[in-house]
Amino acid sequence: MTQKKPNLEMLLSKPLSRFPFFIKSFFLFIAVIFFFNAPVFSQTPRKIKTIIIDPGHGGQDNGARGEYEGTLGSLEKNITLAISMKLVKDLQEAMPDVNIIPTRTTDVFMSVHEKAKFANDHRGDLFVCIHADAVDLKTGSRIIGYRKETYHTTKYEGKGKHRKKIVTKHTREVPIKQYYKIPTSRKGTSTLILAARQTNDKIKALEAGDLGFNTAENDSTADINYESPEYKASALIYTQHYFKKSYQLASDVQDEIAKTGRNDLGVWQRQKGLWVLHATQMPAILIETGFVANYDDERYLNSDKGQEEIAQAITRALVKYRNQAEGRTTATTAAATNTK
Repeated sequence: MTQKKPNLEMLLSKPLSRFPFFIKSFFLFIAVIFFFNAPVFSQTPRKIKTIIIDPGHGGQDNGARGEYEGTLGSLEKNITLAISMKLVKDLQEAMPDVNIIPTRTTDVFMSVHEKAKFANDHRGDLFVCIHADAVDLKTGSRIIGYRKETYHTTKYEGKGKHRKKIVTKHTREVPIKQYYKIPTSRKGTSTLILAARQTNDKIKALEAGDLGFNTAENDSTADINYESPEYKASALIYTQHYFKKSYQLASDVQDEIAKTGRNDLGVWQRQKGLWVLHATQMPAILIETGFVANYDDERYLNSDKGQEEIAQAITRALVKYRNQAEGRTTATTAAATNTK
């Protein structure tokens, strides 16, 4: 019987603990090289049929709140919903052949687990989460008046039986202070993606998907050590499908944001949190549209002009990304983005 020659993918699908250390190290080296040199889009691209838009927070989860002195008292959940609804409308006009699905259209709560399941159940090709940023604010104080305060001092005079305690009453003026939160000077838009090393839940999501990354029940790899070098080697091959594409989409978003004149705060990889990005079976980004703790940004995010400007910038980025992913022409791109 002719024995099939194993390829890298076949070998990586087996528990690498069966192989000598130098072979495991070789696999890890090859996976890393493959990860950093593979093209973002394959030669036979998969069509983008469904885009999931997720307005952050909702219901009892207000998200960030405007708390500085002079704030509009904004709630992040309302801002994200308003921008998302405009984004859904713009995307439907720009890409009528793509299914644009929001995770919520009203003020309702969905856990991050429910959102990830929603995106996966609807077989999304891209996941775009809309948020507004927050920071810890410094506290300031001012004197708004004075009040009189009574206090006593005690002293003793004399010695022995003639020693006496003398209590003297005094009054003084003390300032009345008012404390307030100082708005942050930080403003602008950033986009977050899952750090490449954070594979745990992402790989679990892939195992539930259709990419063929599976472990048999009787396989020792079913009890996965996500920190092991051999597992990370195989995980890199699969996460590259999403990390590079997520980074490309995030970069496209920031490029379009910069064209509006807003502060481009760049693309950031987050090591912790972002569970909803971990557990989706698709490229996923989280857009921090602005700061509710900044005077100018809060008003911008609450205005129809600001919301529409952000929605259109994200729309242009998604159209650009889709055209790149599907190998569409520049003429097609121009026609698709000319929606307004």
